[in-house]
Amino acid sequence: MLKLLTSKDQPLRIMHSEAATNFGGQEHRIFKEMLAMREAGHHLEAVCQPRAQLASRLKDNGFVVHTMEMDGHLNFFRAVTKLRGILKQGGFDVLNTHSRRDTIIAATAGRLAKTPLIVRTRHLANPVNSLLSYTWLPHCVTTDSEYVRKQLIEKGVAPERVETIYTPVLPAATDQCSSLREELGLSAEAVIVGCVAVMRANKGHRELIQSMTPLFAQRPHLHLVLVGSGEPIFQEVSQLVQRLNLQDRVHLLGRREDISNLMAGFDLFCLPTRLEASGMVFLEAASARLPVVATAVGGVPEMLEDGRTGLLVKLDDVESLQQALLKLIDNPALRKQMGQAGYDRIWNNLVSEFTPEALVRHTEVCYRTWLHGRGHGSNRHNAQHG
Repeated sequence: MLKLLTSKDQPLRIMHSEAATNFGGQEHRIFKEMLAMREAGHHLEAVCQPRAQLASRLKDNGFVVHTMEMDGHLNFFRAVTKLRGILKQGGFDVLNTHSRRDTIIAATAGRLAKTPLIVRTRHLANPVNSLLSYTWLPHCVTTDSEYVRKQLIEKGVAPERVETIYTPVLPAATDQCSSLREELGLSAEAVIVGCVAVMRANKGHRELIQSMTPLFAQRPHLHLVLVGSGEPIFQEVSQLVQRLNLQDRVHLLGRREDISNLMAGFDLFCLPTRLEASGMVFLEAASARLPVVATAVGGVPEMLEDGRTGLLVKLDDVESLQQALLKLIDNPALRKQMGQAGYDRIWNNLVSEFTPEALVRHTEVCYRTWLHGRGHGSNRHNAQHG
């Protein structure tokens, strides 16, 4: 890990860019990072598309957000020109981009504006096809898992130019009394396996249902709760549940905003995802004191300790998934032990990598070290900036 240069550095002026208009895990990461870095005393602004949900959430929380269209060739030149002026006038130390489209626009503007440090953050686990937005335009790269970092290094990014900064989890209410069992009409004896994820083909919802189907026949108090939406997978999963006649055992709640309330009603968490850069939901489950069953793919093994905070199984190994689930379904004491271990790993660990404080600390280290390596200090104000 990079070393902090000094504890008396001036606050940094940081601009984030994001082209996506929806609000998923990537945008949630940006949102949490900007809140945490502002709390630490740094100045944060963002550039988004006008209809972006991230833009409205940031504005609601008092951030300056610059909006511009990023689709199409004509908008490319307009956006580069506009953002170049904003970066020069604002005297920003760091420009941090997040998607390929906004990287090509914002990093180009940053190069023209001579912004001291341009950083690209990689959030995805799928293979990297082009290094244009990782080596040619930005100066350095951050990732949200070591798995993704290794992918970039193997592709050709210099190791000293890419660092892992994990997405932080926020504290869960420790004394929360969930309304889930009352909502579903389930008794205290029911054992609830919970899954929270956007319904996409690679998330493993159908595999989870198929793996649990024989378990329902053996254990009359066993239930599965699926939280999340996304077509056409939601409809396909609904049809599968009906076809298997499991409507009373598999509960599809769709998109919900009260995730902490629902997790407080789970007994264990399972998501047999097929591809994942990291998997914030596994940390959220651990923060809710839930043991986790997951597939050992991508950055998921970095999110839990196999055998201590949860159980990892091989991809497409139905028997192993069933055995891991049964091990926790039939053992309340083990569920409690693993759930507490997962919570302690995040919150009662002096070297935890998953708190907002850790994100701030590691981000500051990366930014300042890279700035220093490029011959720049922080707080570079132009005469135009007040």
